[in-house]
Amino acid sequence: MKDNTLSFQNFDLGSTIEANIRDMGFTEPTPIQSQAIPAILDGKDVMGLAQTGTGKTAAFVLPILKRFSAKPAKAQRGVRHLVLAPTRELAEQIHENAIALGRNTGMRSVSVYGGVGMQPQINKLRAGYQFVAACPGRLLDHIQRGNIDLSKLETLVLDEADHMFDMGFLPTIRKILEHLPKNRQNLLFSATMPKEIESLARDILCDPVTVRVGQLAPAETVSHEGYHVADHHKTRLLMDLLPRLDNGSVLVFTRTKHRAKQLAQKLEKSGHKSASLQGNLSQNRRKEAIDGFRDGAYRVLVATDIAARGIDISRVTHVVNFDVPDTPEAYTHRIGRTGRASRTGCAHTLITRKDTYMIRSIERLLGAPINRCELGGFDYTERNSAPGDDMDNRQPRNNGPRENKGRPARSGDRPYGKATGGRSNGERAYGKPRGEKPGGGRPSQNRSRPQNRRGQSASA
Repeated sequence: MKDNTLSFQNFDLGSTIEANIRDMGFTEPTPIQSQAIPAILDGKDVMGLAQTGTGKTAAFVLPILKRFSAKPAKAQRGVRHLVLAPTRELAEQIHENAIALGRNTGMRSVSVYGGVGMQPQINKLRAGYQFVAACPGRLLDHIQRGNIDLSKLETLVLDEADHMFDMGFLPTIRKILEHLPKNRQNLLFSATMPKEIESLARDILCDPVTVRVGQLAPAETVSHEGYHVADHHKTRLLMDLLPRLDNGSVLVFTRTKHRAKQLAQKLEKSGHKSASLQGNLSQNRRKEAIDGFRDGAYRVLVATDIAARGIDISRVTHVVNFDVPDTPEAYTHRIGRTGRASRTGCAHTLITRKDTYMIRSIERLLGAPINRCELGGFDYTERNSAPGDDMDNRQPRNNGPRENKGRPARSGDRPYGKATGGRSNGERAYGKPRGEKPGGGRPSQNRSRPQNRRGQSASA
């Protein structure tokens, strides 16, 4: 639900920025924007707790642009505003939003991440670009090589801080903090608040304003459907499900890179315009997949959790959990890809016996059961699955009984019988992305904290 008490005009952002807002199709500020922008404009440090898809990027980019516009551009050469993000896709998305919202303001933006050449980034960093959206590993590399001067930094933003912790970036972030001036404004955004992020927030935030919007609660605009199916029938069920969905974009999540690649290839061979997004792709291939999905060249994008971080495609109508995620929070982040900007969406989850425990945890988070559906005309008892249906079908440890494949189904094996499997540990949903490593290698366990920064935040 939107906060109707404020409009973008209330923030007095200036005619140029307001025109850019209208050009991007924004009409009213989201709740996170309504609450965070005034505090940021007042120069306060802010801790924003909000799920993905709530408009966090504009919540910090717009105040940064107003601050920039208040001073002559020539007086602001060099990096003034730094945003740290966990993935290349999110860093690129933030960079693109800064360009679109900052058109005709004179602020120049650059994205900095691994997996691509350093020299183009070096050229822009040395040319006086003022806004940097970066992944921590590559940024630290630039710092250590002397390619970037952060001595005049005014604003530091940590976006999706919980996922930077999941990916092992916290030691790298602490090293970066040692190179920043103490007199700066700090903004931290996170969907969850593990104790490690609480510790980081205490270190860098000074008397912060806390903005909490829809903490962990999935979007009300998303409906939830579950299909009980044997693991080796999931590909065939997905094939039957896709034609029955409407003509919107479909984002499919898998647990592993191998399965994402193989599933996308199988869908493509079956006539579905599909691509995969996973860590083994080059940056150019990743960008081609996202751009093709965004402009409709691909209807289906098959992705792992970490590869899909930062995807901002407002018209995704369906999310399919081909593999059930490892945590309820991961489910929330996945389905946050649909039902964005007050549009409706649907989350479809393929549920096997071993997923029972996690599904119950997800339903507790939802506060309601996932609607169980049966796909009409689908033969749930067929024993001969299509080649490749059991691809990457490796059972995680401690998952309880395995699927029975060599004998007729008993009552307990039926897709709609009582499930008895234990919790699925699976592979980590949030591994390190290929080409972007914390600090250029394995993260150290350095637990030392940087010196506390200044006692008073900078004015807007």
